[in-house]
Amino acid sequence: MSYFEAILLGLVQGIAEFLPISSTGHLILTREFFGFQTNYGLAIDATLHFATALAVLIYFRKDLGELAVGLWKRILGVSLSREMNVLFFAIVLGTIPGVIAGLYLENSMDTFFRDPHLVAWVLIAGSLLFIVAEYVSKRITEHKELSIQRGIIIGLFQALALIPGTSRSGATISGGMLLGLTREKAARFTFLLSFPIILGAGAKKILELEGAGVFHDEWSTIMVASFVAFVSGIASIHYLLKFLKNHTLYLFVVYRILLALVVFAIV
Repeated sequence: MSYFEAILLGLVQGIAEFLPISSTGHLILTREFFGFQTNYGLAIDATLHFATALAVLIYFRKDLGELAVGLWKRILGVSLSREMNVLFFAIVLGTIPGVIAGLYLENSMDTFFRDPHLVAWVLIAGSLLFIVAEYVSKRITEHKELSIQRGIIIGLFQALALIPGTSRSGATISGGMLLGLTREKAARFTFLLSFPIILGAGAKKILELEGAGVFHDEWSTIMVASFVAFVSGIASIHYLLKFLKNHTLYLFVVYRILLALVVFAIV
């Protein structure tokens, strides 16, 4: 893998992981468009996902730190505030559907789900979900707060993001909006919910590939790609949270549909 490829893939992962446009789908399409050939695609993707998990950790260090303290308090039998208790269990229980789906679909992720045309169709399907979420949200007169039940349902939407082209952030933000959360609150919970599953999935794959000696030949370029993904990931989180305060998801709907049409036309 060249350094150009490493920088480009890191940039794509960092930006697309948190914007509702699908990072895995964009990595697949980037390799297809540029003709990147590598024997270590899985290793690279795993480390890039791990890097973006670290971006979540740094950006939301205060929230995640409070959750870690809350976990320790629960172990010691100390009661938590209602808000912290809800957030804690919403994240823990909301993570379970994605873990189960990931283990069940693990083999398919590396074969069937990496087809560019499937990515294009899913980009369009995800856009329809965004449109429905915006339509429903606009008609809600009184927005809801996060609850444990809503966290679990949003976790089901996160499981959909295992299919490349869906977008983890897009699916979960849309799910939150359908359940009555504002865009901003849905987005914030989305990023906190994503941390355990991105970190866990990335670490699991890295350990598997390290055991097989995969990283030896590409160590320096993988580190470059990971650093770029980390920095661009932090910027992407900051941008999306700021963007959603005053904008809808429709801009991303247009982008996803146009990208899908380009894929159908040239791939």
